Amino acid sequence: MRSFARTPYRFDWRREFTPAVRMLVVANCAVYVFQKLLNLGLGDEAERKLIEWFGLMPYAVVHGLRIWQVVTYLFLHGGVLHLVFNMFALWMFGRDLESVWGLKRFLQFYFLTGIGAGLCVLLVNVAPELWGHPPGMGVTIGASGAIYGILMANALLFPERPVWLFPLPIQISMRMFVLLFGAIEFFTSLEGASNGISHIAHLGGLLVGYLYIRRGSHFFTMRNFLTDWRQRRLRRKFEVYMKERRDDPPSDPNRWVQ
Repeated sequence: MRSFARTPYRFDWRREFTPAVRMLVVANCAVYVFQKLLNLGLGDEAERKLIEWFGLMPYAVVHGLRIWQVVTYLFLHGGVLHLVFNMFALWMFGRDLESVWGLKRFLQFYFLTGIGAGLCVLLVNVAPELWGHPPGMGVTIGASGAIYGILMANALLFPERPVWLFPLPIQISMRMFVLLFGAIEFFTSLEGASNGISHIAHLGGLLVGYLYIRRGSHFFTMRNFLTDWRQRRLRRKFEVYMKERRDDPPSDPNRWVQ
């Protein structure tokens, strides 16, 4: 019997974290540390001002033209657990996407879904003004919109990937995992945002992620629909033309002889 020496496991930052995921984790952690240092040095009011200027305030974006907020809100977090859960999900599900897509496309998808989720929050909070109601004045922060977009991408690209439903000892597919979380977010959103969680941002991230991944199939479906409609229209015109000419006398064959 042969024996093999066991090689001790060594954590390798570069192996466990793909480049884009590493950059995003470092950036989010650095911003959070800056938030806390600002709070320690200048007090709660300074941190509140930071969130007001760089968190997503729909009223400020529309009426104050703080358009940068649809990007900067992704890097602010409300607490350690908020940051840890988002970064853990980014690491767990984002590295597989980056391995398939590459750094550039992954970052494009991350910011597209994050900004798209922010625009969904913007729309939902500002829309009441059209009916004479006051707009939403809350502030949205966190990378959750982009994280939910990454979850949707995983569900579409790796639908049968097994996922443990922690802390329960239950394993389900990635597709069912995202469907479950999407359903929870949808029904919870009907109760409002009293729990301090922006469910609209989560649903917006899922929606934008789905549209991005499936945009090709939707494009071809629409193109085929338009082509079929044009063919049906031409066929009807031809049938009408033939009915109108049905009783016409036959043309003189000699007129075609030169």
